[in-house]
Amino acid sequence: MNKPLRRVAIAMMAMVVLLMANATYVQVIKADELRNDQRNSRTLYDEYSRPRGQIIAGGESLANSTETNDNLRFLRNYPGGPAFAPVTGYHSFVYGSNGIERAQNDILNGTDDSLAFTRLSDLVTGREPAGADVELTVNPAMQRTAYEQLTSKGFEGSVVALDPKTGGILAMANAPSYDPNRLAGHSAEQLEQEWNALNSQEGDPMTNRAVSEIYPPGSSFKMITAAAALESGYTPNSPVQAASSITLPNTNTRLPNYNGNNCGSGSTAPLTEALARSCNTAFAEIAGDVGAEKMRETAASFGFGQDLNIPMRVAKSDMGPMEDAAALYQSGIGQRDVRVTPMQNAMMVSAIANGGSLMKPELVKRTVAPDKETIDEMDPQKLEQAVSPEVAGQLRDMMVQSEERTKGSGKIANVEIASKTGTAQHGDAADQPHGWYVAFAPASDPQIALAVIVENGGDEGAEATGGSIAAPIGREVIRAGLQGGR
Repeated sequence: MNKPLRRVAIAMMAMVVLLMANATYVQVIKADELRNDQRNSRTLYDEYSRPRGQIIAGGESLANSTETNDNLRFLRNYPGGPAFAPVTGYHSFVYGSNGIERAQNDILNGTDDSLAFTRLSDLVTGREPAGADVELTVNPAMQRTAYEQLTSKGFEGSVVALDPKTGGILAMANAPSYDPNRLAGHSAEQLEQEWNALNSQEGDPMTNRAVSEIYPPGSSFKMITAAAALESGYTPNSPVQAASSITLPNTNTRLPNYNGNNCGSGSTAPLTEALARSCNTAFAEIAGDVGAEKMRETAASFGFGQDLNIPMRVAKSDMGPMEDAAALYQSGIGQRDVRVTPMQNAMMVSAIANGGSLMKPELVKRTVAPDKETIDEMDPQKLEQAVSPEVAGQLRDMMVQSEERTKGSGKIANVEIASKTGTAQHGDAADQPHGWYVAFAPASDPQIALAVIVENGGDEGAEATGGSIAAPIGREVIRAGLQGGR
């Protein structure tokens, strides 16, 4: 072969190799990423050509698809509306999806590998392809009650309720929320208007506060400090600081109790009474006594710092740097740099309720193929042994005492609740604290563990406490769970 022809042949071979490499890169390496890219309109048109699976809870359909006459053959509907938006999420032709709609997208649209046989069967039999259903662990009565309790009072906040024995999420409600139906339409122009309106709405209604927002836990964090103390040799009767205020180590800063009250009538008080009265001075000194390492170790055993997907990702809770003794004292009462999600606080009391065993929170109970065969089912997983059963029992008894001293409406006759409140300062210019209530019930055989946060003082402003604004909501959610919503 002469030299010019050899050069042409080499160039052609190089072009063929590059073409094959590019085809391999696009068709093999990037295939999944391109297929799952929410901007891929071809994938979306294909998805909308068949019915998407339902999202179900307690026998109710929370999301389903109905046939239309336009280019996108099926329309997504959300009968549960805003109350269930934090669990269903939305599915939009233009703006993609979130919540379970996103986390279980391959199951719902029927492309998951577990449905390969079903797709082959559909091809052979000529049956119309369809997505699979996702059944949730949510208790609809509790979810509605949580949402109605928050919104009827105009509160901003969140409620998370768990089954302490399995980790199943019984409720995950936020306020304000949004109606996913607003993002499910087929008009791009209308969707843009709805999207912009929701994103400019006060209170960030599309933010899933339960798992994405982190807050100072205030005195609800004293359960972690109490657990660290009991594991370090304290007993429920150990005498602890009862002064109305103390000076933080190496500073001139005074740390007072709520309203400047003493913690009982003496110079010391039993640990149980200090928790029931939520005495800052006692728990600040306990944190200083057990030390930063023990506090971090105990918090981690309750789930702080863990990567967690439920299957939506949960933001990590953290104690902050605790760079000196004063910071450690303040961290012991849930202030300074301590930050938690409502999910984390629900996990904390769930572990206490479950004899110290921390179960992984899960939202999906099972997935069901179009032929009604179960594809996958929830397998409860233990994350940690947060504390020993003996310490968990001591904490439970202390929380029962705390509930007896907690004010607020909604007490349930013949149901013993174990609880702890929190009133968290967070630098608000109007001094309006966040109110917390963490609890489980019945105390002797826990079926529900929950965390409630009401932001910025609810309707009581600077006078608010966790007991006055958050506890009544928590008790109503517990009532709905134990009495079936009656």
